Amino acid sequence: MDKIKLLVVEDDPNLGQILSDYLRLKDYDPTLCIDGEIGLETFKNGQFDLCLLDIMMPKKDGIALAKDIRLLNKDIPIIFLTAKSLKEDTIGGFRAGADDYITKPFSMEELLLRIHAVLRRSLKGEKHQKTVYTFGESTFEYDKQTLIIKNQKIKLTNKESQLLRLLCQNMNEVLDRSAALKMIWRDDSYFNARSMDVYIAKLRKYLKPDESIAIITIHGEGFKLIEIK
Repeated sequence: MDKIKLLVVEDDPNLGQILSDYLRLKDYDPTLCIDGEIGLETFKNGQFDLCLLDIMMPKKDGIALAKDIRLLNKDIPIIFLTAKSLKEDTIGGFRAGADDYITKPFSMEELLLRIHAVLRRSLKGEKHQKTVYTFGESTFEYDKQTLIIKNQKIKLTNKESQLLRLLCQNMNEVLDRSAALKMIWRDDSYFNARSMDVYIAKLRKYLKPDESIAIITIHGEGFKLIEIK
């Protein structure tokens, strides 16, 4: 399978390099541009699956760049990266055609989850995003919201399915607690965190018959779905 190609347009060279290195480590194929004009020319001359655009940039800001990209390709997913959190900027970003919006500073885990979610909603993403996960003696069918363990079928709720999918996408790696809350509950408040703990407990109960896997808690960080060898 070809790697997903990302256009990253960020005028902060340090952040841009960190983003590129991290995304490459996560098996994406990022191309970094340092301003909007270079970003537009790069987009015209390449094939990309998703754009990560900073809003505040010299020469051409992210909103203007997004509008130009939309004239060339109305379907490509766009995520804005910005230090601004004003309502007007959010509205302006979505009017320019953004699929999502993340405010600096953000965790790399949250960014990765947002990329997963946006790609999953796009036609291109359907080619790359799995809907069936097999681990241990279990099979999880995300589209059917069904967990099958030793031929026993368990019907999951929507939030249970979303949470288990995030765990599967980060198999044997830590799923950042705050990032997962923002992805599923859209807010990482104390009450939502307690709610997620309840869902984790439910998933552990469902998976208990499969002794080859476990959901473990990483104190101060989040949760990890692991295979026990």
